[in-house]
Amino acid sequence: MLGLAIGLCLWIGGAAAAEYPPPLSFSNAELKGRDFSGQELRAAEFSNANLELTNFSEADVRGAIFSGSVATDANFHGADFTTGMLDSVSFTRSDLGDAVLVDTILLRTTFEDATIAGADFSGAILDGAQVRQLCLRAAGINPKTGVATCESLGCR
Repeated sequence: MLGLAIGLCLWIGGAAAAEYPPPLSFSNAELKGRDFSGQELRAAEFSNANLELTNFSEADVRGAIFSGSVATDANFHGADFTTGMLDSVSFTRSDLGDAVLVDTILLRTTFEDATIAGADFSGAILDGAQVRQLCLRAAGINPKTGVATCESLGCR
């Protein structure tokens, strides 16, 4: 009986491990110009990475950590960042159009000249100054969530 219980636990544990592989880590990595478009990178870590000119278009990066990274001139069009941590990231001149940033942490992140048309920021944690800046450019409706960018930011 004990052997059966141990075998069942090992089988269940093995099945769970197959469904949920350990997250990828790209912390402190030089990833300039890499193509991650359309990839499933849930819970991956990109902390303090150089993401300049990278392509994450349509990538599934739900729960991923991008803290302290530089993502200048990067393509995140249609990427899903739901529940991610994107604090202190530089998105200068990056394309965040149609991205899903629902329930993400975006404190101290900069969006200088970034494209945000159609991005959904519902429930995201942002600084007040960020919200005011983003509201000046908020336009469009996210094609996945159906939420208007200005509505998700609480623009008036």
